Amino acid sequence: MNPITELDTRFSAGGAAATTWEEAAELLERAEVWWLSTVRRDGRPHVTPLLAVWQDGALHFCTGPEEQKARNLEANRQVALTTGANTLRQGLDLVVEGVAEQVADEGRLKALADAWEAKYGPDWHFDVHDGAFHNSAGGRALVFEVAPARAFGFRKGDYAQTRWRF
Repeated sequence: MNPITELDTRFSAGGAAATTWEEAAELLERAEVWWLSTVRRDGRPHVTPLLAVWQDGALHFCTGPEEQKARNLEANRQVALTTGANTLRQGLDLVVEGVAEQVADEGRLKALADAWEAKYGPDWHFDVHDGAFHNSAGGRALVFEVAPARAFGFRKGDYAQTRWRF
């Protein structure tokens, strides 16, 4: 995956350089907490923190079928996922925009369940059956994949805004 990388000089310090996709992808892989933005049926935004896994060039997240984000996705699959550092003068914030597609293939779900546990530890173990994740308490979670359509990087300190188009 080699997106088009562009520095937005309107929002960047003089002499700033665009962030490479390789650096952004590394942060996508190791970031622990994400913020998912969806839209309710009445048009109001809904933002919630969650865990996500970067695998095969896409972000993956899960949610219970009765949760607000799952209900929002039934009507509008356009989403933004955001992660970064909660600091003003250092770090890199990322925003990934795309369409959330449900993953139901049990082979892919098994690989994702393994990735969740490897990244987040045994508290995040999922069994896979009936096209979804299942936890030890009997909860069911739908899994969604978001392949980036566009992404943005906001470097702080040496301020630079980078856009990637896929």
